[in-house]
Formats: sequence, structure tokens, C-alpha cells
Amino acid sequence: MGGGPNKPELVIKGKRTDGRDFNELRPIKITASPLENAGGSAYLEWGNNKVMCGVYGPKEANPRHLADPTQAVIKCRYMMAPFSSLSEHGRSGPNRRATEISKVVKEVFENVVMTKEYPGSQIEVYIEILQGDGGTRVAGVTAAAVALATSGIPMRDLPYAVSVGRIGDHLTVDFNMIEDNYSDSDMPMAIAPRNNEILLLQMDGDLTKQQVLDGIQMGIDAGKQITEIQRNALKAAYEATTK
Repeated sequence: MGGGPNKPELVIKGKRTDGRDFNELRPIKITASPLENAGGSAYLEWGNNKVMCGVYGPKEANPRHLADPTQAVIKCRYMMAPFSSLSEHGRSGPNRRATEISKVVKEVFENVVMTKEYPGSQIEVYIEILQGDGGTRVAGVTAAAVALATSGIPMRDLPYAVSVGRIGDHLTVDFNMIEDNYSDSDMPMAIAPRNNEILLLQMDGDLTKQQVLDGIQMGIDAGKQITEIQRNALKAAYEATTK
């Protein structure tokens, strides 16, 4: 993220390089329950991002000393497949970025999953980025929410995630990779749509207080589309099993 002499033009004739308006999401497609051997699963395409998510459990906590006798423990692993990207994130094995994203995704779902229904157990959420093109953490959260919903594990809401940032004077939603790398700021967020509760808010770069507030509202507005896509995916999966 940032400038430099080789910074590309991100706005051309009032449009972004891929032709989108500043408040326009990339195309999103979600398939619920694509994996037969997982308790819950989802496959998501968001622009050029391709994400697979699997949920397992509730099951006995392992190692046992990490079990909480009052509620389930959520474990989350976010990984980028070695072939997912040409950047340094596309190497094999975990790195600091993957560890950090795993932690914040875990915290998102600790706030919505009804963990007290399953004391002493663990719930595992695996997010695998098969192809990355900017905004993979928000794509991962959005896919994981659908996967958890298909698992039958009760949640008090179906969260989504989206990124908002700034390109020059323009607040912009849903950065692709080149925008992610060269924008002036990036603010990924996760929202519980029932009451617009903020479950995740991170920021890289500079935004004024008013830009933060406007950006959150921009994310909530975009989230209405994401929520509809999530719900339609769940409805399609349910209808397929009842035919």
C-alpha cells in the first residue's frame, strides 16, 4: 500500500481500472455445502478470489487441556494455497499474515456462534484461498459464515465482511489486488447485519474520523448485497436437499 514513482493510475476518467464505480462490488458467487466430508462448507468466488471453507465439529477438544468447560472453543486456520498468488503470500506453510488473519477471523465467529451450547468441545473452521486477488480475508469471513450456517451450528447472526478504503479523495469499496497494493488506505470490516454490529475493524493507511464513519456506512450499504447472496446460497443448498 502506498505511493512511489511507479504507482499506477487507479482512477481513469472517474472509473476504477476494472471499470467499476467507487461503491461497486466485484461479482460474488457462493455455493453452499460443496464438500461431502465436512460438517459444513462453502465455496466462494469474489472477483478473481476463489475460496473454499470447511467446518468440522463440535467435537472433543484436542488437546484436552485447552477445552473450556463452559463453552466450545473455536479454532480457525486461514491459509493461502502455494499456487494462489505470485506474491510472497503464496508460499507453502503458515506465515505471520496467515496467523494474524486466522486470529481475527476466530474472534469474529466467537461473537456470533452460540458456543455455550457445546461446552468442552471445539469447532474447527478452515479457510483455504485457492486464488487470491485482493480482499482475501473478507472473502474468507464471508465464506466461513455460510459454511458455519450449513453445519447446523447455531449462530445469532450471519456475518459478512467487506473492505473499504481511500484512493486519493475517493472512498472506495472492495479493493482488488492492484488497488490493495497502491491505495492510500484500506479498512476491512466484518458486520453482523441484524443490528450492524461491527465484529472486525482494521485499518492500514490514513483516514479522517469522518472518512472512517462514511467508510463504515459504505461497507454496510454494500453488505446488503453480500447478505442477500449468502442467504440465496443457503436457500439453494436447502432446496437441493429437499427435492
